[in-house]
Amino acid sequence: MLLNTVLTIAPLLVLLRGAAGDLLSDIENALRDATDCASCHALLLPLQTLAHRGDSAFVDTFISICDDFQLEDPDVCAGLVSASGPILAHDLRQISAAGQTATKFCDAVFGLCDPPPVNAFTVPFPKRAPAHPTTFKSTGKTPFQVVHISDVHIDRFYTVGADANCTKSICCRNFGDETGPPTEPAGPNGNARCDAPETLADSMYEAIQQFAPHAAFTLFTGDVVDHTDWLVNKSVVTFDLAAFNFDMVTKLKGPIYPAIGNHDTAPVNTFPRDTTITPLETQWVFDTQSAGWEPLIGAAAALQEKHTSGSFSAVVPGMKLRIISLNTQFWYKQNFWVYDSEVQQPDPNGLLAFMVQELQAAEDADQRAFIIGHIPLGKEDTLNDQSNYYDQITQRYKNTIAAQFFGHSHKDQFEIAYSDFNDQTADTATSIAIVAPALTPTSGNPAFKIYDIDPDTFEIMDAKVYITNISTPNFQSHTPQWEFYYSARATYGPVTSPPLAANAPLDPAFWHRLTEAFETNDTAFQQFNTFISRGADVGACDAACKASTICDMRALRAENNCDGPSLGISLKRDERAQGRMAESDACEGRSIAHIFRSLVNRDDLTQDFARLRRSSRVPRSVLED
Repeated sequence: MLLNTVLTIAPLLVLLRGAAGDLLSDIENALRDATDCASCHALLLPLQTLAHRGDSAFVDTFISICDDFQLEDPDVCAGLVSASGPILAHDLRQISAAGQTATKFCDAVFGLCDPPPVNAFTVPFPKRAPAHPTTFKSTGKTPFQVVHISDVHIDRFYTVGADANCTKSICCRNFGDETGPPTEPAGPNGNARCDAPETLADSMYEAIQQFAPHAAFTLFTGDVVDHTDWLVNKSVVTFDLAAFNFDMVTKLKGPIYPAIGNHDTAPVNTFPRDTTITPLETQWVFDTQSAGWEPLIGAAAALQEKHTSGSFSAVVPGMKLRIISLNTQFWYKQNFWVYDSEVQQPDPNGLLAFMVQELQAAEDADQRAFIIGHIPLGKEDTLNDQSNYYDQITQRYKNTIAAQFFGHSHKDQFEIAYSDFNDQTADTATSIAIVAPALTPTSGNPAFKIYDIDPDTFEIMDAKVYITNISTPNFQSHTPQWEFYYSARATYGPVTSPPLAANAPLDPAFWHRLTEAFETNDTAFQQFNTFISRGADVGACDAACKASTICDMRALRAENNCDGPSLGISLKRDERAQGRMAESDACEGRSIAHIFRSLVNRDDLTQDFARLRRSSRVPRSVLED
């Protein structure tokens, strides 16, 4: 149906182009008509024509539109479009406007399409699951501690006294276009409109030493670089990564197992697949992290990271536990390099095969495994295909995987995998993914987690959150003070049915029972809703919000989440776009996708384009056919 609709519209747009006399009119008309998935496919036709006129024409046109329509400040428009515009133009030159990749492109860039059905693919495994898998039994030994930090987003250019109430998505810097005295001078320790200053990060390192002085190791699940996406470049990112690697080596104790985040490259989110021919390679990221991580993970794992697109595996010294760190960005919707081919590529850069290889090695050695990565595989901004294939691996090695750990959303969350997503029960729950809150204050009070881990089973026995409250009166005048916030075991254990036993782990069955408790115990659910932002940015959550939130808890497979409208639902374009991208915006802030979604949601495009024509800022090649 969708293909027939697009093919019907395509000749009409060709006629419109001839009648209008210039490409800009075609783009204007297509943007105005873009209200659903079919019309988004039609919109791609004039955009493809523009892309074929060259990267410069594409970039200059959309910088002019962004700037003239005042979608962002001029420097933000220029920076974001210059960085990511050539990638979008490259994609548009490679694909059909009526194909499946175009549907995925429209989902990621405009928020106007639902993801297409998952392409059938069966992950190959070297061995069948053993008929009698190894049994991991607890003997009641004292748990050991593991620290989990994520999304630090340290702004090395944070400036005390700069305006914390600026016109950009991230403030507390001396931006060149700011004039006059600041309306809200930035304090030394951070602000909710700004990324983390170094003072805040240093206070977190000290708090970790205070609350977990004997932690066995630390997990870091990615995103070092700040959110000034329009300013970052290779040299800035390289400096930021090296600075944080030095901090981890010198200010945290014990082994540290990191993962790469979507902000840890330049331009942001850009990780080309091995099959893509482009001068914008990202091997420099893997080289930087290989060198910086070697003191943390050892030479063999560092070499593996360098040659496996940022992923590695390492056995924790003295334990039968393997840490598998995955670069999840090759499965990320906002990595626009994944839309440059009509050929469906189930395993970009072989990372699913790498995951299978390392889990098989763990199974053969009677080890358990922690999976760590940046983006949880159940999120709306994860590609459904790869999430489905990842889930196949999770199910095959469910006896080996003790737990999974992610970040990205900046929220205190969890996601559950099931052997049968159509029969979600405590008995079918097979894996748990813990999502860590962030250090950056942009999405709530800064936080980190400490887990109690059973040394026999490597299951989570407790998850404790520690925060610093940026709203306390003396937050800016003293070193930030960190405090215990809550224990998952103490808070949630009593509300499940049956209540959590004294020696029972926080296993997948427990977390499912907690979702059942949330359905009937609104007090417990609203407490969870407060915990999401650590009490700093608590949004009202009514019955519909609650149902969607619980659905997402039960969706460590992206096709099962409830983060966006379903196919067939008729919504205004702004409602659909906001629904598709609401949570990923919390991590991304302003991006080129935000600019494109803003365009399809404007009501005054006729006046906007008329003004743009009068400005004479659009390239002549776009104004003349």
